[in-house]
Amino acid sequence: MEKPHWDILGLGCVAVDDLLYVKDFPTPDTKVMVNTRVRQGGGLAGTAMVAAARLGASAAYCGVLGDDELSRYTISELEREGVDCSVVLHQRNARPVHSTIIVEQRSGRRTILFSRQGVREPPPRWITEKLISRCRVLFVDSFTINASLKAAKIARGLGIPVVADIEARQKPHLRELADLADHLIVGIAAGRLLTGRQSPEQILQACARPDRACCVITVGEHGCWFSQREGEITHIPAVEVEAVDTTGCGDVFHGVYAAMIAQGKDIPSAVRLANLVAGIKATQPGGRKGIPTLNQLEKQGLINKFVK
Repeated sequence: MEKPHWDILGLGCVAVDDLLYVKDFPTPDTKVMVNTRVRQGGGLAGTAMVAAARLGASAAYCGVLGDDELSRYTISELEREGVDCSVVLHQRNARPVHSTIIVEQRSGRRTILFSRQGVREPPPRWITEKLISRCRVLFVDSFTINASLKAAKIARGLGIPVVADIEARQKPHLRELADLADHLIVGIAAGRLLTGRQSPEQILQACARPDRACCVITVGEHGCWFSQREGEITHIPAVEVEAVDTTGCGDVFHGVYAAMIAQGKDIPSAVRLANLVAGIKATQPGGRKGIPTLNQLEKQGLINKFVK
């Protein structure tokens, strides 16, 4: 196996997010004034790779994009953050997810309206052992389920850790992808879908196993719970911040966690820092604007505080 070229290779969803900020969520048959309109890059894999890059990891994104405005914007934003897009497959009429996100400024909550028109998964021939062997950690999400499954199976065969982000949607092979994850990080809704259990502790008990390095359940303002290899369950409270926008917080958590694992940090440190950075992100609008850099965290003394 050739020497790894990237710390993390991300495979999954990229999006262009048009964010609309309103005072209160609209009700049917009313008019609501949009106070601010912002465009940012988004998507589970895309934002996770940006977060990893800002934390000092070398990251790459693999997916299918076209030559339209949304595709050009997506690649430009990723490359501006230092994410390698050389393994993006270009196909005519392909494009990223296009989302309109309504953010309630009073609470920071958001509703996502998205279109998958033109979205394509990488074909099986594109997901090869040669490609996967170039990373230290593989990140996959459930959006491109078939490509993610093949990539995860190859990574497991090569002994490369798999970090997985599973969304709470009924989808074929969802549990199969979850089973391939060495590091399974899911929101509580996805955890309930996967296991049929309700509380974070119950979900962890159902997901944790001796051959799984770590399982994390994130519960927004209540923080997260994690367990290593069926070990003790630990709760980490959410950081106390003035939330402006929770868009992308879960994606940021995944990216920071993957970066720490790729850089050889221990799992509790990875969870603590991911929890912190996801909270910091919520203080700024959009899915990426609020992600701090490694230098910013070091200047505030937060790396030494949260990472061993």
